[in-house]
Amino acid sequence: MEFRGLRQTIIVSFVTFCCLIGSLTADIEKENYDVNPISVKDQVHVGVILDMGSREGKIVLSCISMALSDFYHLHNNYSTRVVLYSTDSKGEPLPALSDALGFLENMKVEAIIGAQTRAEANLLAELGEAAKLPVMSLSPPRTDNKYPFFVEIMRANQAAEVKGISALIEVFKWRDVILLYENKEYERDFIPSLVNSFQEITHGSVAYKSFNIASSSSNEEVIEELQKLMKLKIKVFVVHVSHFLAPRLFLSAHKLGMMSEGYAWIMTSTSMNSLHSMDLSVIESMQGVLGFRSSIPASMSLHSLTSRLRRKFYLEDPNMEAIRELSVDEIWAYDATWALAEAVERARLRNSITRSSKGVVLLGEILQSRFKGLSGEIQYLNGKLISSEPFEIVNVIGKGEIKRIGLWPCTEGKTRKESAQQRLMHNRRKLASTIDLERIIWPGGSKRELSTSETVKLRIGVPVRFGFKELVRVDHNLDTNTTHVTGFSIEVFKAAVGALPYEVQYEFIPFEDGNGNPAGTYNDLVYQVYLKKFDAVVGDVTITANRSQYVDFTIPYTDLGVGTLVPNNGKENMWIFFKPLSISLWITSAAFFLVTGFVVWVFEHPTNEKFQGTPGKQIGTVLWFAFSTLVFTYTEKLSNNLAKFVVIIWVFVVLILTPSYTATLASMMTVKQIQINSRGNSIGYQSGSLGVIVNLNFSGIKPYRSAEEYSRALSEGSKHGGVSAIIDEVPYIKIFLAKYHADYSMIKTKSITNGFAFVFPKGSKLVHDVSRQIEFLRQEEKLIEMEKTCFHEKTTLMSDEDISNSDPNTIDLYDLRGLFLISGASLAIALFLFIVLSLRFRNLIRRLMELIRRRLQRSRMFLSNCMPVPMQFMPSMNNH
Repeated sequence: MEFRGLRQTIIVSFVTFCCLIGSLTADIEKENYDVNPISVKDQVHVGVILDMGSREGKIVLSCISMALSDFYHLHNNYSTRVVLYSTDSKGEPLPALSDALGFLENMKVEAIIGAQTRAEANLLAELGEAAKLPVMSLSPPRTDNKYPFFVEIMRANQAAEVKGISALIEVFKWRDVILLYENKEYERDFIPSLVNSFQEITHGSVAYKSFNIASSSSNEEVIEELQKLMKLKIKVFVVHVSHFLAPRLFLSAHKLGMMSEGYAWIMTSTSMNSLHSMDLSVIESMQGVLGFRSSIPASMSLHSLTSRLRRKFYLEDPNMEAIRELSVDEIWAYDATWALAEAVERARLRNSITRSSKGVVLLGEILQSRFKGLSGEIQYLNGKLISSEPFEIVNVIGKGEIKRIGLWPCTEGKTRKESAQQRLMHNRRKLASTIDLERIIWPGGSKRELSTSETVKLRIGVPVRFGFKELVRVDHNLDTNTTHVTGFSIEVFKAAVGALPYEVQYEFIPFEDGNGNPAGTYNDLVYQVYLKKFDAVVGDVTITANRSQYVDFTIPYTDLGVGTLVPNNGKENMWIFFKPLSISLWITSAAFFLVTGFVVWVFEHPTNEKFQGTPGKQIGTVLWFAFSTLVFTYTEKLSNNLAKFVVIIWVFVVLILTPSYTATLASMMTVKQIQINSRGNSIGYQSGSLGVIVNLNFSGIKPYRSAEEYSRALSEGSKHGGVSAIIDEVPYIKIFLAKYHADYSMIKTKSITNGFAFVFPKGSKLVHDVSRQIEFLRQEEKLIEMEKTCFHEKTTLMSDEDISNSDPNTIDLYDLRGLFLISGASLAIALFLFIVLSLRFRNLIRRLMELIRRRLQRSRMFLSNCMPVPMQFMPSMNNH
């Protein structure tokens, strides 16, 4: 057989070695059926590759054989027969590949059924692509590559199972969960989906992920890993391991006492689907385990198949443990064989099939199969078995009994946005509709559900401040020997913790020495959490990269960044109204006013009486008309079109120039300009937060501790021992402006700090929960309400864009050069047209007068020739 495709290179290197192994180790057995050689026109060879040394492999092979017997008993008139050739892969990928190559070369098989592990499935998928051979697998390939000739005959609705596990975690309010899965690359695809799902729920979170054991691990390695997990004191486990590892895992857990009361175990369908094929001793050690497994509807056909298989194996080996029920893998293999036999018959009905196209046609018929099998509706859409059957939620109870306690649907309705409380209630109703949660038997035989939402009690450190006590205020009552802690930070923390779905008890402990003074810096306070002297810190603690190396922060609950605090302008500058425009712009504007007025006078003077009179009157008219355009109050009517054109352009210039001047002057009257540089100006900052100022590279800095000191320093100014401005974080400036809003203003600068947040130890689950509640408080605008209540806020905050635009830098001629260019061009064009038109008009009048003079002269000559003239008049006429 000729192999095509780029993947052939992957297989060729194994051919020689694998064929040698296959010839020595492959035990190929031909399955015979009662076939009428007269009616049978064609036999189709199919290879079956299974782990025959396992109980599961033996039962799957028997299910495949019985499926063919049942199919041809019902369709005895079919002209084709499927002939099986089975071999033992020993559960290893290389022997499976070797056997598959042997089937292709020797038996000329047209399809392969098997691949119980993903490693086998991956190799057989590559082989199927190269040989154009349908591969019907009980396991998906481990890669995301698309294999058109690979057909997954098992149902795997991972998304629905993930949601079901998350719903259980949320309903039981389990906060910390350990994920235990095999250390195999192709087994890890389930875990990210589960972790992401946990992040969307209110309660559950993954505290630890264990992947240090695999099917090849020894019992000692399994026990060692479980002992490590016991030290974490987390008793909720979600297990995603193969059915090869599950028995040893739970036997070891039972041995270590991890299957006793107080523990909770949830198994995924990966191993739960094969649970009843495990030994009774394993199932008994798993008492109290909850799990998800694919649902198979009960039917007489399924009962008949189970009875026949039970009788078959009893006759072959009476000592073998009886088959209690069939696993979903075994039933899926039965249905897949039925689909294959039907597809073979339909494919052979096509007479035009060539040898090279057999695989393509057979694959197409398999994918078009649609019938009702033992596992429900069978349809292989895009090479995968599609199912709407729900997952069973089962509980392992007593002496090996597996009890179905509910169903989890695989299909979801339209996605809708829900709050955390709505989603919790939705999931609880969803589970309660089919599950009686109170009747679940937990490990150790307990009927009481495991609760991991015990009351949490925290020792919370709070800073002691000399100023800005609106954030954190510590008051000691000596009479009652009690301490009261209040402030904006405290109120936000109480609101966030109070909204948690579980109770958190806490006590505030001031970080102070024996005299009521701070016991250290804020860095020292945060470090106490790392030293485990405090369980958290609540207060005006800024998020920094250095602190984040030792603790975890919630999301910030205040504004980010620093602001510049400046005093508002007084009346010390009586000439401030000149500042909006530069000197050059003032001169240019005045010149254009005069030039525009003069040009209009030139145009209107010859014909407009308003622009005539004595020289003094005409100069006054020009000046009045020019500057009256500033407020659009000129009364002189214009008659010349060129004058009108010039005035329209000039009014447009004035329309732009006037608002620019007004806006700049208003900004100057509102916010005082400061130049933060080295020319003698001093900058103030809050004592203890020097790092903010150092990062801004300022010189001449002075520390202050309270809002009162801020006000005193700003009122004195740099020249009298104070400062020109205060640089501090925005929340502190807001508190200051709440008291002194009439005399000072804040300019918000870049967000170079990360705001205030609450401090917790590394890995604390309260970080995630409290952060989520802070998000809710911000969305519901409760943070703003608390801020206004605590700060009595009357702050007017300017954004960075507003600052850059309203920053009253003097407007220069360069900024408005385009306007004056337009106005100057209009004046030049108008004057040019006026001169040209004036010269042409004078030349025309001169020519017209000359023409009239000549015509009159000719008329007189004509008359003198036509009329007689008396002699006595001749001399006088000549003299004339």
